[in-house]
Amino acid sequence: MGIASLLPGPLGFGTAPLGNMFRHVPDAEAAATVEAAWDHGIRYFDTAPFYGAGLAEIRLGEVLAAHPREAYVLSTKVGRLVLDEPEDPAARELGEKGGLFEYGRPNKLRNDYTADATMRSIEDSLGRLKTDRLDIVWVHDIAQDFYGDQWLAQYETARTGAFRVLEQLRSEGVVRAWGLGVNRVEPLELTLDLDEPTPDAFLLAGRYTLLDHARALQRLLPAAAERNVDIVVGGPYSSGILAGGTHFEYQKAPAEIVSRVARIKALAQRHGVGIKAAALQFSLAHTATVAAIPGATRPTRVAEDVAALGERIPAGFWTALREERLIAADAPVPAV
Repeated sequence: MGIASLLPGPLGFGTAPLGNMFRHVPDAEAAATVEAAWDHGIRYFDTAPFYGAGLAEIRLGEVLAAHPREAYVLSTKVGRLVLDEPEDPAARELGEKGGLFEYGRPNKLRNDYTADATMRSIEDSLGRLKTDRLDIVWVHDIAQDFYGDQWLAQYETARTGAFRVLEQLRSEGVVRAWGLGVNRVEPLELTLDLDEPTPDAFLLAGRYTLLDHARALQRLLPAAAERNVDIVVGGPYSSGILAGGTHFEYQKAPAEIVSRVARIKALAQRHGVGIKAAALQFSLAHTATVAAIPGATRPTRVAEDVAALGERIPAGFWTALREERLIAADAPVPAV
């Protein structure tokens, strides 16, 4: 179990923005951003059918098709099928994430975590990605933020469907690893308590960041580390608010979050620290986390991420964050 040996490094590339999240992204800009990630040495790419109804997978596949398949690690997700019939992307029912990909493709999405749908989803993704294999497959979004009170029913369908299919595919060597990709800790805690099946890793988005980490620290990360289930951190910039944007949790950031970010920025400036560096390195400091996958739609953002990973951050900055109660007292911080 675990995927640390599979991943080429701690920095990957998340493709949710390539699905036209929040705005229309020209094809050329999307392609240039993926190429920039490659040129900067990034070799782990994560995507999903959900991102723009297949748009992110298509765009990623177009670029990666020009590179040797053995040179990179690729993950995508199951749980939603992209259909040929049209629908209004802005009118999709997405729980707390309404309108997230309203600029994406108009293909209808169907939530389906059954065994048959999992196999079909993988085949469809292989076609869009122009590849013959996947390294990691995540079961996507079986959590409260998308399904509300029905999330446990969706989880049970996935447990008896997608989980077992992916376990079998791993045993056959068809995929190298599998796990859950969610925005909440509860499904991951529940999965760790199962006797079987046994995932290799989790992709946790937005729940281990400078702005939101206390709940994950309580049980999830220690339990994952104990069971050798690695954590990939998605959304290390909390939907952009920690990288100069205005979104938090995929929506316009509320006043209290804006105020908290302003306090962190003030301390960062006082210690000569880039806030992106602080956010990225914080998310990677726990022993359970093996990679972070910030997303981008502009090549310059990729360069910033690479620089942020290598920036030296003085110990006094982390001490100041603790003293101001801006990070949990027991949160691990990067070694100086």
